[in-house]
Amino acid sequence: MRGDSIVVEKHHRKAATGIVALLLPLLEASSQRHTVSISGQSGSGKTETAVALSDALAEHHIACAILHQDDYFVHPPKTNDRARRNDIDWVGPQEVKLTLMDEHVHAFLDGEHEITKPLVDYESDTITSELMMFGDARVLIAEGTYTTLLKHCKTHIFIDRTYLETREHREKRMRDASELDPFIDRVLEIEHGVISSHKPRAKIIIDTHYNATAAT
Repeated sequence: MRGDSIVVEKHHRKAATGIVALLLPLLEASSQRHTVSISGQSGSGKTETAVALSDALAEHHIACAILHQDDYFVHPPKTNDRARRNDIDWVGPQEVKLTLMDEHVHAFLDGEHEITKPLVDYESDTITSELMMFGDARVLIAEGTYTTLLKHCKTHIFIDRTYLETREHREKRMRDASELDPFIDRVLEIEHGVISSHKPRAKIIIDTHYNATAAT
């Protein structure tokens, strides 16, 4: 999404290093393309961890491409905020074109070289499209709150931090003052209730200290 603020910090790279240690055996066992999802609460560091993971895999000569769920929302961000305020029941996976995102993940697995995907511009509150080339990417990372629901992601990663624990990060990347008003806390509470049920789908868990462990 254009206009997003991404600051990769030491703890994101710590999580990425742990993920790579768990992913490498899978990647070394097959020459096929692999797909990964990174999900978690708003502000948990999904985007930053995805970028850090891409960088960490590059050190092992494994190229990545990244899909951001923010580009797949039905409405652009400011319009979506108004829709939520008009009807709180709008909050949830229905806000996102998950079927389309999953089709694009599947296209990567099928060996496609490119996709035409949505592109959100935060400032202008618009959604256009862009051609995304996969190039020599061996791994596709799909990051976003509800990406554990993507059926074509082979390895699901879940960042296990609540919206209360992520407030500091949300303050750092704040794009608009409305993101930290009491209504948004209500939205995040609803999101937390939804994605908590997704955690059992994950193969890798990132804890509050950014340690990566295989799910039991």
